[in-house]
Amino acid sequence: MKVDIVIIGGGPIGLACGIEAQKKGYSYVILEKGCLVNSIYHYPTHMTFFSTSDRLEIGDVPFMSIQPKPTRLEALEYYRRVVQHWQLHLRLFEEVQSIQIGEPFHQIFTNKAQYEARHIILATGFYDIPIPLNVPGEDLPKVTHYYQDPHFYAFQKVAIVGANNSAVDAALETWRKGAEVTLIIRGDGIGERVKYWAKPDIENRIKEGSIRAYFTSQIQEISPTHLHIQTPSGLISLENDWVIALTGYQPNLDFLSRLGIRLAVDEVRKPEIVEETLETTQPRIYLAGVICGGMNTHRLFIENSRGHAPQILARIQAYGPPISIS
Repeated sequence: MKVDIVIIGGGPIGLACGIEAQKKGYSYVILEKGCLVNSIYHYPTHMTFFSTSDRLEIGDVPFMSIQPKPTRLEALEYYRRVVQHWQLHLRLFEEVQSIQIGEPFHQIFTNKAQYEARHIILATGFYDIPIPLNVPGEDLPKVTHYYQDPHFYAFQKVAIVGANNSAVDAALETWRKGAEVTLIIRGDGIGERVKYWAKPDIENRIKEGSIRAYFTSQIQEISPTHLHIQTPSGLISLENDWVIALTGYQPNLDFLSRLGIRLAVDEVRKPEIVEETLETTQPRIYLAGVICGGMNTHRLFIENSRGHAPQILARIQAYGPPISIS
């Protein structure tokens, strides 16, 4: 299949790029290795966004929610309606396995097909690769880096690693379903970016002793029945049924590196792009969304990445009109 543009990633920013390509008359296909807006689908079942619904809108389709802060369920419904409204060319559960850079067309190979495209937009997000704990026992079945529904953990001893929104939500929700919850936090307090309505809630639960918290602490080892935690007071062992390690996620920067896209040599590994056009060091390959920030995944969100689509399409237009496909 030959198209002007292959868009890799079927999240909100990938969809926005597809809409912009359609507006400008370019042929395109959006490839998503999972379901539609796969990252949002894997958010906690009852998650509420920090942003208001209007800031999550794309493609001039209004996003109406019951409360000012929409829920995960409302977002899934909204982005389905966006796809239906624009009749976007979307291929789900199709994973890109390799890319061969070429002139005038790049070759894109997936688990289902092969594509030729003049331009490639990478809008792959950062939710696929958890940041590991790197401790013995992390590969046990009781350990997960994703949290969805609190009922599963009812009346169990649950340890949650992390201090930001995901960890706080998981701690509060599982505690309210009857779990015995322990928070293990590397720093000396709850994260400053925690949602303003959740921060006092978790701090009060810790203060009253309903949720136990170990600050300036780290897991040293996980066994089938216990956790071994290094705390300021020394090494302790706790009985434990489940570990939810919400230590953050990272984009697949190695994939970019294999394409010859230069990355900064510091720990952030920010990809080298032209900020005005979002074109990488490989001609006609662009980045859109949070992946533009490298390991700094808290810099870009849906609301401040929506403008990437018109930036990229303006650069594609500068390369020339849509190709004629026979």
